[in-house]
Amino acid sequence: MQKLVLVRHGQSQWNLENRFTGWVDAPLTEKGEQEALRAGELIKDSGLLFSRAYTSYLQRAILTLWSILQVSDQMWIPVAKHWRLNERHYGGLQGLNKQETKDKYGEEQVFQWRRSYATLPPEASGEFQEQQLKDRRYQEIPAAEFPKGEGLKQTLDRVQPYWEQTIVKDLKGGGDVLIAAHGNSLRALVKLLTDMDETEITKFEFATGVPLVCELSSDFKISQMDWLK
Repeated sequence: MQKLVLVRHGQSQWNLENRFTGWVDAPLTEKGEQEALRAGELIKDSGLLFSRAYTSYLQRAILTLWSILQVSDQMWIPVAKHWRLNERHYGGLQGLNKQETKDKYGEEQVFQWRRSYATLPPEASGEFQEQQLKDRRYQEIPAAEFPKGEGLKQTLDRVQPYWEQTIVKDLKGGGDVLIAAHGNSLRALVKLLTDMDETEITKFEFATGVPLVCELSSDFKISQMDWLK
C-alpha cells in the first residue's frame, strides 16, 4: 500500500512572534530547525523510503524538507516545488499580531478569519502584497488571479489541481511520497482525500515538524492516518 507523508514546516520566526504569516517568507527559528531534524530522525527510524518529494515556494517548508531528506539519507530523490502548496494567503492579516488583531476586531471575528472553511480575511493591500506581486517566483500567476486573501476552501481550490495533475500522476508510477508544506495547504489536502466535513477539517491540527503517515487506497484517497512520534 502506497504512503503519503505530510509534514508541516518547523516553527518559523513569525510563528514565534504570533503573527499571521501567509505568503510572507519567514525563516525557521532555531527551534524550527530542530523540529525539522527531529522529523527526519522519525522518518529514518520508521524505515520510510520516498520516490519523490514536494514542497512550496516558501523557505520554512523548503528548509524543513531539506533537513528531513538529509537526516533520512534521501537527499538524492527528485524534489518538486510549487506555489500551489504555499500556505493559505492571509490577505490583509499578513504581518499582524494575532492577539492584537483579536483585541481590535474581537475573538469571534478573528476565529472566523482563521478557522472557518470559506470566510475570507480582509483583502490584501500595501507592502506585503506589492512585494509578492513583484516576486519573480510568482510571475507565472496572472495578476488578476493572484490571491488577495483565502479561506481554507480557496486554498483547497488551488491545491487540488496540483494534486490531481502532478502528484497523483507521479504516484501512479509507484513509490511513497513526502510533502513538506504548511498547516493550511496540508489541511486542504486532508480534506480533499478524506470524508471529513467542513467542521471536522477546520479542527484538524498539524503540529510543526510532526510527520503524518497516510496510507492511500487504490483511488489515491487516505484510508488510514497515523502520526510519527
